[in-house]
Amino acid sequence: MDVQQWTFVFVGLTFALYIGIAIMTRAGNTSEFYVAGKGVPPLANGLATAADWMSAASFLGMAGLISFVGYDGSVYLMGWTGGYVLLALLLAPYLRKFGKFTVPDFIGDRYYSNIARTVAVICALLVSFTYIAGQMRGVGLVFSRFLEVPITTGVIIGMFIVLFYAVLGGMKGITYTQVAQYCILIFAFMVPAFFISFQMTGSPIPQIGMGSQLLDQNVYLLDKLDGLSEELGFATYTNGSKDMIDVFFITAALMVGTAGLPHVIVRFFTVPSVRDARKSAGYALLCIALLYTTAPAIAVFARTNLIQTVAGQPYVAMPGWFSKWEETGLINFDDKNQDGLIQFVGDPAINELTVDPDITVLANPEIANLPNWVIALVAAGGLAAALSTAAGLLLVISTSVSHDLMKKQFAPDLSDKAELVVARLSAVAAVCVAGYFGINPPDFVAATVALAFGLAAASFFPAIIMGIFFKRMNKEGAVAGMVVGMLSMLFYMVKFKFDMFGGGGQDDWWFGISPEGFGTVAMMLNFMVAWLISSFTAAPPQEIQQMVDDIRIPSGTGDASNH
Repeated sequence: MDVQQWTFVFVGLTFALYIGIAIMTRAGNTSEFYVAGKGVPPLANGLATAADWMSAASFLGMAGLISFVGYDGSVYLMGWTGGYVLLALLLAPYLRKFGKFTVPDFIGDRYYSNIARTVAVICALLVSFTYIAGQMRGVGLVFSRFLEVPITTGVIIGMFIVLFYAVLGGMKGITYTQVAQYCILIFAFMVPAFFISFQMTGSPIPQIGMGSQLLDQNVYLLDKLDGLSEELGFATYTNGSKDMIDVFFITAALMVGTAGLPHVIVRFFTVPSVRDARKSAGYALLCIALLYTTAPAIAVFARTNLIQTVAGQPYVAMPGWFSKWEETGLINFDDKNQDGLIQFVGDPAINELTVDPDITVLANPEIANLPNWVIALVAAGGLAAALSTAAGLLLVISTSVSHDLMKKQFAPDLSDKAELVVARLSAVAAVCVAGYFGINPPDFVAATVALAFGLAAASFFPAIIMGIFFKRMNKEGAVAGMVVGMLSMLFYMVKFKFDMFGGGGQDDWWFGISPEGFGTVAMMLNFMVAWLISSFTAAPPQEIQQMVDDIRIPSGTGDASNH
């Protein structure tokens, strides 16, 4: 069978599986819809968390970024990995002990204010819509290439699939769907990595293969790639070119942004106990590490194979995969000197080939000439990664509207059944907006998602940290901090990503900090404003301070609570 037929088989089977799980685990009440009835076993929650966490940005975007920018792309690897550790160790157990449905729920009750709750809802919506744009673009990319439909059509197909199982099953359905999606995406990610590593270096383990010598050549793979890059005028692959200040700020923004992502945090509300939250965090970390330690190797294999396949070669001699990707618009050849040869070089004035980084993982098996079923398997894995995270984000959006706005503020007498209807209608509206941003994203997948992390760092992280560890933090400080942090991040993002407010290029960045790294600055502003305002306003009520003690200190500690 050809690639398209294999893709139909794999995608059809996996979609049937997702829909079947959604039907079998459909939510019957709001507790099941929001937090799966708080009855998910730790291992299942760990697998689901890993799938929720490893979005299209991880599966498609991260290896693509590392492949195209080399060492500088490692900031995403460090930031996202470190961020999950921060979330799992520092926040997840305490938030589970608080026992609410959502992050705005925690902020509204901890800061005894519906204003704080509303600000948190707005922040959750901004973060989630920015994040989901990258997921829907990932869905469109896969459909566009492997089912040979326009990206817009691919996004629309993905919208209907994710809407079906997210609206029907809620968190209960999404959880068990994500368990299946993790198994599919990790298998799809690892199989071609094993193949290509063995093909190039003789080692089937990609992490070892990346640092090994090439078969029949007395040269290490990374040295070979460095030589190819320098020869073509690209930056040396293993050397970084970013300013160290920007590396630090991007890494920090991704780390603290991770710890403030509402769709990841809510996963720890679905387990029966605090102990289970800790266990599921450990399982998830192991599952995530499998993909994250493999991504740099895939980036190296893909970059080496791409350069050797296309650089300086006749355009007419390009293999079939090249023209297929050209049809999607994600590869573009402009024969500037009319010699029929592909000039793939570092000088933009001479370079004739433009390759979208997001296709790296998807095109890698084709470039390496792997079997058709492996190529189709990667397509199914990419869809699993994008859809799993999109479903989690849709749930955050619908829950924020139905529970945190309607039930908690505007219609407190809303029945359980009516609240469930509002949640499902909110998900329908949310997927339409998400589809629009998936068709018209602000950047490629990983960079779009990085902006969402900046927004989460600027808004939620300080409010959650101080809410748990600083009893004196009051509603005035928290609200002021979130507003200042979010507005400053939005201003910087719009100024330099959308070229508004007199925005400019990289030379105009403040202190050399990119929009992806500015979330760290906005987070610092949030902390400073919150602390300053809370210092000059009334302390929280005594019962709120007692609640903070109860969250932070395990029961049964006796007099320890007095110290």
